[in-house]
Amino acid sequence: MIDLDLLRNNLEEVKSNLSKRAFDFDTSLWNELEENRKDLQVQMESYQAEQNTIAKEIGSAQKNKDSIEDLKAKASEISNKLKKVKEKFQTNKIEYDDFLLSIPNLVDASVPQGKSEEDNEILEEIGEIPSFNFSPKDHQELGILNDGMDFKAAVKISKSRFVIFKNSIALLSRALTQFMLNTHINDHGYKELYVPFIVNKDSLIGTGQLPKFKEDQFQITDDDGEMYLIPTAEVPVTNYHKDEILKSDDLTLSYVAHTPCFRSEAGSYGLDTKGIIRQHQFEKVELVKITHPDKSSEELEKLTSNAETILKLLELPYRKVKLCSGDIGFGSSLTYDLEVWLPSQNRYREISSCSNYKDFQARRLKIRTEDNGDKILCHTLNGSGLAVGRTIAAILENFQDASGKVTIPEVLRSYMNNQEIL
Repeated sequence: MIDLDLLRNNLEEVKSNLSKRAFDFDTSLWNELEENRKDLQVQMESYQAEQNTIAKEIGSAQKNKDSIEDLKAKASEISNKLKKVKEKFQTNKIEYDDFLLSIPNLVDASVPQGKSEEDNEILEEIGEIPSFNFSPKDHQELGILNDGMDFKAAVKISKSRFVIFKNSIALLSRALTQFMLNTHINDHGYKELYVPFIVNKDSLIGTGQLPKFKEDQFQITDDDGEMYLIPTAEVPVTNYHKDEILKSDDLTLSYVAHTPCFRSEAGSYGLDTKGIIRQHQFEKVELVKITHPDKSSEELEKLTSNAETILKLLELPYRKVKLCSGDIGFGSSLTYDLEVWLPSQNRYREISSCSNYKDFQARRLKIRTEDNGDKILCHTLNGSGLAVGRTIAAILENFQDASGKVTIPEVLRSYMNNQEIL
């Protein structure tokens, strides 16, 4: 959620920034909701003041044994008026809050202007793109050929866009998870969390998935209220410090968590529906940071570098991209995408998005810290370190030979019984 003071006092600045995203800010609706809020607030305060005055008059009359019938009638009338105004205020508040929740984050000044991914800024390309003297197979073919992926059985058990990993690819998935966790914990200093895979509505609102992306969530029936399967570990990990005032000496907090992720992937199509690039269920190792506002830019560079380390150790070719204003996520102020090379598609594909949300999530979640005696909002950051399924796809495709055999990256072999070939 963006800063209300900024919205009230610098509306044109906010509108100008949001226009970079092609977000059409409804000024008329905002003015109407804001004026109603102020007017109703004044009315409530006026009636509450009258109530207090009448209460004192009744008390005085009772002491003097005077008649209080007229005063009681007037008090009842004021009470009814106050009740009606409160109802109107509450109705306006619901619309007001919904409007605020619909506004995306302001983009950082360094974000390039653009309309789509075509306008993203390529910062660097790392690693050597493999050259094959044969037509490279895609990861789905390789997975089936190596008896490690079963899509038909997954459909029988669930529905399309699920997969069963088995044998050596199940082992590869487990090895990657352990390798990523160990690297981030032992080398990068993250603390590991094991978190719930089911969260409540407020948690998703806090991190920005609701109400904007409700159609992308898997909602479950629960007697305790509206509950959802997590779309990413970002949600429970960031909510871990909801409603807390963190000690400044404890910042920056850096967490890593491995979880399954569940997404309906509404609207996705084409190449992404084949294989494991865009599944309803997948696994990710997620990095989350909570920091002082003065450090968030520096921490984004660290977080992104940490994710890059995994790609470098696996010797996978990739590139680093800064997302433009038209492609950046709803809650992010600045995002670097890491895109790994997929030979079958002859292109780079996203494997990690590393984002600085600044105070957008912290304002919703009321995560604060102390700063020279004041309470200020923290900044939150997150990124994949990495998406496990997409890393499997990249390994299969980049390290294949003409027969379909796949060489295991050296750094993973100790996790895979010292196998060299999948």
